[in-house]
Amino acid sequence: MKLKLIFLTLFLGIAQLGIAQVKFEAKLSKKKLGINERLRVDFEMNQDGDNFTPPNFSGFTVVGGPNQSISNSWINGKRSYAKTFSYFLSPTRRGTFKIGQATIEIGGSIYKTLPIRVEVTAAVQKPKDGNNADYVASENLHLVAEVSNTNPYLNEAITVVYKLYVSPRIQVSNLREIDNPKYSDFWSQAIKIGQLSVERGEYKGEPYSFVVCGKTVLYPQKTGKLEIEPLTLSISVNVPTNRRDIFGGKLYTTVERKVAAGTRIINVKPLPEQGKPDDFSGAVGTFNFRVSPNRTSLDATESLEAKVTVSGNGNLKLFDLPKLNVPNGLEQYEPEHNESVRTTLGGMSGSISDTYTLVPQFKGTYPIPPISFSYFDLKTKTYKRITSDEIVINVKNGPDSGSIVANTETTGTGKQLVTQSGNQFRFLKLNGNLQPMNKEYFFKSTRYWVALTAPLLAIPLFLFFGKKREERLSDVSGNRVRKADKLARKYLSEAKKNLGNQTEFYIAMERALHNYLKAKLHIQTSDMSKDRIERLLKEKEVDEATTIEFIALLESCEFARYTPSSTSAMQQDYDKASRVIASIDKQL
Repeated sequence: MKLKLIFLTLFLGIAQLGIAQVKFEAKLSKKKLGINERLRVDFEMNQDGDNFTPPNFSGFTVVGGPNQSISNSWINGKRSYAKTFSYFLSPTRRGTFKIGQATIEIGGSIYKTLPIRVEVTAAVQKPKDGNNADYVASENLHLVAEVSNTNPYLNEAITVVYKLYVSPRIQVSNLREIDNPKYSDFWSQAIKIGQLSVERGEYKGEPYSFVVCGKTVLYPQKTGKLEIEPLTLSISVNVPTNRRDIFGGKLYTTVERKVAAGTRIINVKPLPEQGKPDDFSGAVGTFNFRVSPNRTSLDATESLEAKVTVSGNGNLKLFDLPKLNVPNGLEQYEPEHNESVRTTLGGMSGSISDTYTLVPQFKGTYPIPPISFSYFDLKTKTYKRITSDEIVINVKNGPDSGSIVANTETTGTGKQLVTQSGNQFRFLKLNGNLQPMNKEYFFKSTRYWVALTAPLLAIPLFLFFGKKREERLSDVSGNRVRKADKLARKYLSEAKKNLGNQTEFYIAMERALHNYLKAKLHIQTSDMSKDRIERLLKEKEVDEATTIEFIALLESCEFARYTPSSTSAMQQDYDKASRVIASIDKQL
């Protein structure tokens, strides 16, 4: 009895699994069309069935179909089957209509499609053919710029994420940027995204796949309506046709499409005037502030460092730090500015600092008055102020303190004044011991005879260098090498100027590498295969690691034509090119 129950359970499970694998659905060429356009409806199933019944196409006239197509193929021992009934419809009036349920019998069970709504509008100026490959590609491929906040404050971080949505009906390849946004009136930082990965999502309620092809953090530098320029991509799109190959598979046609993300308008709000501090320098975010010396006890003429630091999240690179005020008895040098800031989709975070070197001249006590830092807090929408503590510097040993008099009077900021008494010019030498100059005439002097004979002595030099110049001009091979070497340096410099412009950068980089090879290996561009370059460098006894890096640079220039690249990647390639060329120069 138990054995029968086990077999019955397995049979029902297999039957349910077979039923679950059946797929029957309706697909439209478009969900919105003009009254003078045509609509294509495909009813697709993945198993053969009988007694197909189409819906009642209310609001439409059937002008073609049903056309039946069958695809039956075996791939790696796995069977793939598809059967499609296609209808071509012409709308009879404007309005919103419903394509009803179609039914079919598969394996003794009845399956139905889901109803789909279609909107028919007024006639369009140029009807679009649902079978046209360009039109199908344009309707199933969309580049969208998603902006995190379209109404930010001045200097508040916003992010722009570019997503390319691709319908399951088409396939794409060879994605490349042809026009990058300039982000005028914004401080911008591109976020490296690495390798493109496909994700599942929805576009206007329909299932789509998408890839994130760009991320940028922006800080608006002006108020009012600012424009974000569109990103434009060139993509190869494979569009399915009604034709089949000998194995029943769909045949595709390839079209080139340029898609743009569209212009986005950002309305930037000014920071509120109410409560704005007089010393506000434009800091927006959430910050901490401190002033810290590396020591507070020392001798005269020794040095100490006082660091003014702001840390947190916000526009760290876009404002000035408050200045440190010190008493007259401390000698102050220009501060050293340091930044430790990383930029993510959340904006800038990290710290910035100014490090002051202070040198006391006399012994005594020197109070460094507090300084304050103000910023606009985005969380509370208010201005906040942070004030540092007073720092007291004790100078134990030094020159006689009797030469200075500490004035107990302080300024409005708490700064102690130190005045000097006695001879204030004791360090100046008042007796110069100046001697009169002997007057010397130019005529018949040493300078006179040198000026007279120098042109005569220069004639043999002119003849010698003229002969060398003629020899150099007649050296055709050497001139070609020198010209190629000069062009290599020129294009490498041009590549550095075009950091951030991917196309121009890698064109200049490739020209620099090719001209360098012309100069060093005496080969032409047409002979520059990777194997030949590798062999010649090995013959010149260039080490293998340097050769591999040089070949990798050439490959980077080739790959950059088809894949997007960030500014940081370009900087790394430029640094690598400079290092590799210098290394080969030394070894040659």
